[in-house]
Amino acid sequence: MAYDLLIKNGSVVLSDEVTKLDLAIKEGRIVALGEAIDGEAQQVIDAEGKTVFPGMIDIHVHFDDPGRTQWEGFETGSAMLAAGGCTAFFDMPLNGIPSTVTKQAFEDKVALGEAKSCIDFALWGGLVPDHLDDLQDLFDCGAIGFKAFLSPSGNAEFKSVDDLSLLAGMRKIAEFGGILALHSESAPMVTFLQQEKLNQGRTGFDDYAESRPPLAEVEAVSRALLFAELTGCALHFVHISTVRAVQRIQAAKKAGLNVTLETCPHYLLYNHDDFKKRGVVGKCAPPLRSEAERIGLTDRLLQGQIDLISSDHSPCEWKDKDKENLFEAWGGISGGQFSLLSAIEIALDHEISLTKVAEWTARHPAERFGLSACKGEIAIGKDADLAIVDLNQTERVTRERLLQRNAFSLYEGRIFPAKVLTTINRGTVVYSEGKINSSARGRWISAKA
Repeated sequence: MAYDLLIKNGSVVLSDEVTKLDLAIKEGRIVALGEAIDGEAQQVIDAEGKTVFPGMIDIHVHFDDPGRTQWEGFETGSAMLAAGGCTAFFDMPLNGIPSTVTKQAFEDKVALGEAKSCIDFALWGGLVPDHLDDLQDLFDCGAIGFKAFLSPSGNAEFKSVDDLSLLAGMRKIAEFGGILALHSESAPMVTFLQQEKLNQGRTGFDDYAESRPPLAEVEAVSRALLFAELTGCALHFVHISTVRAVQRIQAAKKAGLNVTLETCPHYLLYNHDDFKKRGVVGKCAPPLRSEAERIGLTDRLLQGQIDLISSDHSPCEWKDKDKENLFEAWGGISGGQFSLLSAIEIALDHEISLTKVAEWTARHPAERFGLSACKGEIAIGKDADLAIVDLNQTERVTRERLLQRNAFSLYEGRIFPAKVLTTINRGTVVYSEGKINSSARGRWISAKA
């Protein structure tokens, strides 16, 4: 057989082992795996000494397109992710103008993504109080799921849900079989505590963190789980940052609830002291936690109690971040380029199999969101979504290496113990040796397909 692409001699990360294999690709799919594949190919990549991972599926990014592409857009954002070994992403609904809460806004965003993204993508729809009647239309359009905030979103155009609209939305989503993702911090707690700090003129790093304590996450998670028990709605908790919240979610799972959770690299690699040292680039919500919480969260990941890792790449312009009053600074980490490398670092540091990296970043995201037929694993018949990584090189994060729209990041200066060399999306080399293939175009992933 004549192949489109042949990858030779790599250590391939399968679902249950890492083994040296060749991969043959034709028409965007993996058509053969073997120790020595013969045949002609239009392109051959020698991966001797390299490790081949399934491409990361980052289910949580904010690309702000349309309307705020000065923060990030599909073009720069997808290129950034590709440079980090990511081959598919799910874009959140809140920071574009308009937010993705209607059929028209959804269809317009699909068109933008298809024109600009160099890797595959799916779109979240929004659950907000004024658009409950749009949920069915968004689901019918192919929304991968729905996102709601239990605390203020930071964006006036995307309102957080009160309890009544949350219950009503969850009931609707349960009826048509969707998944609801939740930003889970208690609105009463964080609003009360923030106002208390502002009244006292206290606006520093400790004050911001104290205004969003672990208890606020635990309360919101607990309430949402009870609502899910009442409505039957499937839940996915985003950017969980505390051990107690993980424990509550795991207890709900054991009780039979359809629920999953993610955490982010910044909660696994950085703590509150790093926030104070690095400055506003480390502001996010929930905030970076104590070192004890960071260690505990990592332990839960290693124990299999956290389903997946996503970046929550949430960029802005520097003028929106550079504030002396921490409450006024934009709350989001710019770091989507380094999620796969972060997961690899954790696995290497704790001497666990690289199959866990593939599980956290590819297989579990695909399974949770119904993409396992074509994505999430290196297997015959599945999309040729791959990241070729050198575990013998390091990657030092510099501003010059950042492919995101605005070149500042919490990760600047970090040295990762591996380097992404090549990223392949459905058989097309999208990124190689520091360069993006500008002609590559990803496909929209519809949940209805």
